[in-house]
Amino acid sequence: MKFKPVYLYGIIAIAAIAILIVVGLENSGNTKDASVTNNQKMPDDDVHKQLMNQGSTAPGKENVSEAYKTKLSELKNAVDENPSDTVALRKYADYLSASHKMSDAIPYYENILKINPRRADIHFALAFIYYNEQDFVKCEEENNKVLTFDPQNQIALYNLGAIAATQGKKVEAKEFWNKVLSINAETETGKLAAESLAKL
Repeated sequence: MKFKPVYLYGIIAIAAIAILIVVGLENSGNTKDASVTNNQKMPDDDVHKQLMNQGSTAPGKENVSEAYKTKLSELKNAVDENPSDTVALRKYADYLSASHKMSDAIPYYENILKINPRRADIHFALAFIYYNEQDFVKCEEENNKVLTFDPQNQIALYNLGAIAATQGKKVEAKEFWNKVLSINAETETGKLAAESLAKL
C-alpha cells in the first residue's frame, strides 16, 4: 500500500524514490512532496541541476557538471578544516544524500550525533536513508532513538507506522497513527496520519 510522503527539509530538498517516510528538521518551515517514480524525470532543484550538463538525460560520471564538483569539494573542505562544525557536516551530508550518495552521507550524519545525540533532524535523515535501502530495522532504530528523548514526537511515531504499513503490519500501523492523532490531529503530521489511516 502506498502513502504520500512529506519531507520537511530546510537546507535542501531531497528527491526521493521512497514510497513514504517523514523526515523532520528542527529548523524547517517548508513542507515538500518529493516523491519520484521511476518514469519521472530528474527533479528541477539546485543539486540536480548541477548533476547534469545541458542536453543530458541521465546523471553519470561522464556528465557531472563542474559546478557540482566544485560545490562538493567546497563542502568537503569545510568539513576537513573543522570536523566538529555540525553546520558544515550537515551541509556536506545533505549534499551527498541529495546527490544519491546516501551511503557516503551516513558517517557524516553519525559524526553529528557523536557531538549531539539528541538531534532529531539527523536521526530522521538517517531513517530516510535506511528506508530507501529497505533496512527497516535500522530505520525503526533511528525513529525509536528520537522517542527516547522526545516520546511525543509525531514524526517518529508516524514513521514507525509507515514502516509497519510497508511490511503489511496494519494493526501496528494503526496504533502508531492513532497515537499521532491523539497528540495533535491538527498538525501536518497529524493530518498525514489521518489520511494514511483512511488508506489502510
